[in-house]
Amino acid sequence: MKLNELTAHELLDLIKTKKETAASIFSAVKRAIDALDKKINAYAHISEKPIESTDSSKENPIPIAIKDNICIKDYLTTCSSHILEGFKPPYNATVVNKLLDSGALITGHANMDEFAFGSSTETSFFGPTRNPWNLECVPGGSSGGSAAAVAANEAIWALGSDTGGSIRQPASFCGVVGLKPTYGRVSRYGLIAFASSLDQIGPLTKDVEDSALLLNLISGHDEMDSTSANLSVPDYAKALTGDIRNLKIGIPKEYFIEGIDPEVKTNIMEAIEVLKKKGAQFKEISLPHTEYAVATYYILATAEASSNLARFDGVEYGLRCHPKEKRRTPIIDMYEETRRQGFGQEAKRRIMLGTYSLSSGYYDAYYLRAQKVRTLIKNDFDEAFKEFDAILTPTSPTTAFKIGEKASDPLSMYLSDIYTISANLAGIPALSLPCGFSKDGLPIGLQVMAKPFDEEMIFRVAHTYEQNTDWHKKKVTL
Repeated sequence: MKLNELTAHELLDLIKTKKETAASIFSAVKRAIDALDKKINAYAHISEKPIESTDSSKENPIPIAIKDNICIKDYLTTCSSHILEGFKPPYNATVVNKLLDSGALITGHANMDEFAFGSSTETSFFGPTRNPWNLECVPGGSSGGSAAAVAANEAIWALGSDTGGSIRQPASFCGVVGLKPTYGRVSRYGLIAFASSLDQIGPLTKDVEDSALLLNLISGHDEMDSTSANLSVPDYAKALTGDIRNLKIGIPKEYFIEGIDPEVKTNIMEAIEVLKKKGAQFKEISLPHTEYAVATYYILATAEASSNLARFDGVEYGLRCHPKEKRRTPIIDMYEETRRQGFGQEAKRRIMLGTYSLSSGYYDAYYLRAQKVRTLIKNDFDEAFKEFDAILTPTSPTTAFKIGEKASDPLSMYLSDIYTISANLAGIPALSLPCGFSKDGLPIGLQVMAKPFDEEMIFRVAHTYEQNTDWHKKKVTL
């Protein structure tokens, strides 16, 4: 097996025993990028040399791809949008500093839906990313580049961001492991905001052990992020015990309704049987406000996006455009033309939706009401976790769809995240891992959720399932 096909923990063992070097591992990953990325387009910006710490003695020199909305000092960071063309941040995101301090080798910025607006990585200014399992299909979104890079072995592991499922859904579509940590577990400082009350940075990896290792590297309190939780970080690797005897796991009936692909449902049910044999106890539960999650999310997320994206106006950084003919004042003309040319269609759609729901006369009817429903959704989970240790669901109702299939139907695209959105609204951790393949050879994802700051429970359940199946060992052939 080639070096770039190994997991991070396997590579770390090779480095510690001096059987391989960081340079040889990076070279293997770089060869894969050079050979494959013209087909897949997993990267928005590729670094010819590793972005690394000046201290070469660090113990985790593993190549990692970083989503293009996470700031890397003096390196193109564009949210895969035309409006941030040429932007190089003057500082690193906290997670980037943590990774560099550990010895990580950054391979570049992974492609994404523009400003994380999408479920397919088709809205990127740099063109769509393709699913390594089927190049005619989407990799999911918005962290599709990160997921595709890991699946195609163009990175050993990657960081993404998850606002409504943007780590877990592409993990499901690409057959990798994707974790959305609890809101506040990982600093958001240096993450270019989409929806600040929902966004969370998290890992995309080849297996659950790597996910635990990477979460340990990036977690912890950060004074630069006022929403960062001031809690100690456990050693997540210690949760990989394989022991789930007598754990109580809930199966929400609302996640198995009309619209779920029969093959997805079958594989989830088979996963439940695997966990039952290892001693877990299952019971059907109800999360009664699930049906309102998508509507609630698309009011709150677009409202926050409208506010956050107001800063992109052509003045301080990025693209600056002037109309050919004077329309109003020079400054207003520049604002309008920059935003007209700089933002793509989906970004404009979400800005307009959010601005409308925040406007005078509509705030109470939309944004305020959505906040109240969000509380009800969170209460559903709080009640469930009084009795259950974890909740298990599909990650997505379908496998990856064809590129262009949903591009003209925004509502259909938005419904791709129907099983992932609730975790963001409630602020709880959730992980997707492979649990099978469709008859067409496309990956299917299993989602495990737990109460806030109980990522250890998620790792315990997910690792037990993974170690008793072989889905994570299947490799893309390109």
